[in-house]
Amino acid sequence: MPYPTTIGQSVVRRPIFAKSNVELINSLRANFSSSSQEHVAAAHHHHSATGSSSTTATPTTNSETSSLPSSTSFSDADYTRWTTKDGDTLYVPSWQPTPLTEPRDSYDVTVKLFYLPGIPSSRRCKHTREAIDLVLKELGVDSIDLLIVSYPGVSFDADDYDGDEEGEEGDDGQDQEVASMPDEDASAHSHESEGFDAQIKAWRVLESLHSQGVISQLGVSEFSSERLDKFLPEVTVRPTVDQINVKDCCVVPKPLIVYAQENKIELLTHADCTDILPPGTTRELLGTGKDGAGIIAARPDAGPDEPGLKGDIEPQWVIKYTAVVKNRGVIENKGYFAVAQLGTCIEDSTADGEAAGATPSS
Repeated sequence: MPYPTTIGQSVVRRPIFAKSNVELINSLRANFSSSSQEHVAAAHHHHSATGSSSTTATPTTNSETSSLPSSTSFSDADYTRWTTKDGDTLYVPSWQPTPLTEPRDSYDVTVKLFYLPGIPSSRRCKHTREAIDLVLKELGVDSIDLLIVSYPGVSFDADDYDGDEEGEEGDDGQDQEVASMPDEDASAHSHESEGFDAQIKAWRVLESLHSQGVISQLGVSEFSSERLDKFLPEVTVRPTVDQINVKDCCVVPKPLIVYAQENKIELLTHADCTDILPPGTTRELLGTGKDGAGIIAARPDAGPDEPGLKGDIEPQWVIKYTAVVKNRGVIENKGYFAVAQLGTCIEDSTADGEAAGATPSS
């Protein structure tokens, strides 16, 4: 069964923004390739060193001298040699934290947590802490300055604000802004994880981390003024940031600008897509096909004789982090962590296992 490499959101009208996040996919693939090739090079060096220390000297000619191929592939390296398994979790590739070098107060640490479609809200709450803990461990810090959350199925498009900028009433008596906005929860009816209640439930976990001092400020992504007006009365810790896609940065509707000013919410831009890591793309990255990492089978129903780990693969979450040196405006560390679950029952919280991919700073 073929798997798509991109999944678009109907509310995003420009195809370029409906594609899987190019930076994330390229970073994951490059990180996997680099780690596997380092293993091949290390194995080759060890083999050469062992041969040269043999008690039986064997002269070689140029044609007999072995060398590392100019181009190596994932198939040249056993993935178990460049990954690490910890319980039911497989780290792809093996991961070692790279702590920040200067005192914590020298940095602005910003994180964006992408909740992915179809994940039960109960599991999502558990994953929130796991994702944040990975970032804290990677950077060697105990707090985050700003965490922005991206909910699945929520897309903002300035083109959907019809009528005048003042949001006057239309002929049907409704506020023009509200009447013209798309049903941002259209996909929510297909799964409880996309509904408003699930969003509030996940936000409660972030509020708890805020009260513990782990997160200083919270933000949201792609929220219209209508959605903010519905969201704010239900939360204790209000978002201080609302990220809007760069395609709308120059045409932000006046109602949203006014609402943000009145509620002390800063409007920022971003270039992230709505569906950052679709299942088809995940299988392509980790699979046995061309440019795949050779870890999971090409199909979920692969036979016992086919290579790779078997089962369905479903991305669970993605988190993006950036650490900027305040007084120089220099990015010292940035990257992603992405987690996918592999098993025969992806809806079961006790499914077979997880694969975690890390893309540290370059």
